[in-house]
Amino acid sequence: MNDHEGGPAGEQSEGRSGRVPSRRSGVDPFHVMEVIRAAGERAAAGHEVLHLEVGQPSSGLPPAAAAAARAALDSGDPLGYTDANGIGALRSGIARLYRDRHDLEIDPSRVTVTTGASAACVLAFLACFDAGRRVAVTEPGYPCYRQMLSALGVEAVPVRVDEQTRFQPTPDRLDELGEIHGLVVASPSNPTGSLLTLDELAGLGAWCGDRGAWLIADEIYHGITFDRSADTALLTDPDAVVIGSFSKYFSMTGWRLGWMVTPSRLVRPLELLAQNLMISPPTISQIAGLAALDDHERLDVHVRRYAANRDVLAGALRDMGVTRIAPAEGAFYIWADTSALSPDSVELCREWLAELSVAATPGIDFDPQHGHDWVRFSLAGSTETCRRHPDAWSNGRLRRRDRRGWRAGCCGATRRRSAASPRRWAGLRCGPPGPRHGSLPSRRAGRR
Repeated sequence: MNDHEGGPAGEQSEGRSGRVPSRRSGVDPFHVMEVIRAAGERAAAGHEVLHLEVGQPSSGLPPAAAAAARAALDSGDPLGYTDANGIGALRSGIARLYRDRHDLEIDPSRVTVTTGASAACVLAFLACFDAGRRVAVTEPGYPCYRQMLSALGVEAVPVRVDEQTRFQPTPDRLDELGEIHGLVVASPSNPTGSLLTLDELAGLGAWCGDRGAWLIADEIYHGITFDRSADTALLTDPDAVVIGSFSKYFSMTGWRLGWMVTPSRLVRPLELLAQNLMISPPTISQIAGLAALDDHERLDVHVRRYAANRDVLAGALRDMGVTRIAPAEGAFYIWADTSALSPDSVELCREWLAELSVAATPGIDFDPQHGHDWVRFSLAGSTETCRRHPDAWSNGRLRRRDRRGWRAGCCGATRRRSAASPRRWAGLRCGPPGPRHGSLPSRRAGRR
């Protein structure tokens, strides 16, 4: 092997130059993307795949948004850069959304439009936290928070959530973590679908405020709730950093358009960071997004479909003996304990895809500690597909499997992972004024 060849297990040799990837780039893979790729390969091989893995709507963008985008393309306008913090009309439209949903007046100057909610997270983390700070994230929870924070030199501190806390953090759980400089919450949550009540949001906001910690609220699934509407953290804590998105409710995942509502003292630091890191959000996406804001009647039809899918899938899982299921009050996911079917959710999902063409996401993405017991199912497809799939829910092969993956231990049964499923999916592919509480912008946000 020469100096330019890869080493064992996909590792790269330093070679003569010593030029190697940075430590900060050594984040964990996002396993759901590997599942999506494997499911795509199986579909390309001619199999009908039941897609329960992908966290995006199966519907396209709203017709009004498509028409606005076509008109912009046909106009001859160069569609060049916009202001780094977004088109003024779109920022005003987003502010109006908070008035319509929450009876809350937001100054449009506090709205920053971003290249998707992921870019909003990166910008928020950069603006709020210096390297070495400690930020609490839920476990289970969206894995990319951990990876983004890690890449930025910020310690992601897991706070355990479960049925006792309705899969949301509580002040008591946070008190166990030591010094914390920020908290990231999501309501509705990915993967559990749980919602924070207004009182719970107030409690978390007060906890952060008393400690000078930033509260960052991921609200990208707002609009997708089933039994009650979602409250914004801004109702109880105007100092919160709130992240929104056009991807989920507005069905615009590939258009990469999101936003933040922040305290005024963060607006300029965020603008400077965005100028240097992203220049501006995509112009055509902003035009489409502005039109999408007024298409609620059509978009609410999708939400009713997600609710129907929730009932279909939850019923099917219970018929299989899977009864430990998170609340699923919003978003479009079911988070289910599948340990009655298999001790290894990676292996279980691999078998479902290979044998039944059912694609689901193993829980290790969302919960590194206990994720081998859990699977996330997406509700974003069609209800008809869920009901009619020829194998998945009717022939019993998704039911309890044999227990060859178990071996006896001194304290009963202990888990043995298959060689194919430690932490990777690779082998599974088929064919201004000072702040109230001392939460200041980070030093890295202080560029001029």
